[in-house]
Amino acid sequence: MKNKYFGYARVSTIQQNEDRQIIALTEYGVPPMHIYTDKQSGRDFERKNYKRMIKKLKKGDILVIKSIDRLGRNYEEIIEQWRHITKDIGADIVVLDIPLLDTTSHKDLIGTLISDIVLQLLSFVAQNERENIRQRQAEGIAAAKARGVKFGRPTKYNPENYLDVIMRYRNNEISRDETAGIIGCSRSTFHRMLNKLKKDGKLP
Repeated sequence: MKNKYFGYARVSTIQQNEDRQIIALTEYGVPPMHIYTDKQSGRDFERKNYKRMIKKLKKGDILVIKSIDRLGRNYEEIIEQWRHITKDIGADIVVLDIPLLDTTSHKDLIGTLISDIVLQLLSFVAQNERENIRQRQAEGIAAAKARGVKFGRPTKYNPENYLDVIMRYRNNEISRDETAGIIGCSRSTFHRMLNKLKKDGKLP
């Protein structure tokens, strides 16, 4: 029975496009019906199509991926998936971006050793870069907070800014809908503003 080629592509968000990966896989010779894709972040790694593909892989089949980080979200998981596919299943892996990571070409002991060393080195580099990115993001947020930058959803309406309008409503000079219209908010927002003013003791 002829060995089958499978391909896997993944992007981190639904806004990203996996076409570049799919083109590379098809150009290598992977049939389109054997290409599995996921749009899944590294944080939420329940990759449904990846799991479906793994179940299809048989001994002697060849899995083609564009880059090594398609296999996992961190150093340990990439190594684990690589060993599961090559050792437990007995399939081969071809990483298009790294020609040395091609188990179809390195069947001898030295070739396997070289592949393992390169795999572990690249997996470590990928993991280290992700951690550096997270650290830079955290440092950037901390620096922005130190400068007084506010994060999170801003409060659209400050009740105290509309106290005179609300007092006119409390004095029956204007209706509730008119008050909400002047402020430019919904009825529910206006109701919350009233409650906040009462809670703060600014309304009887």
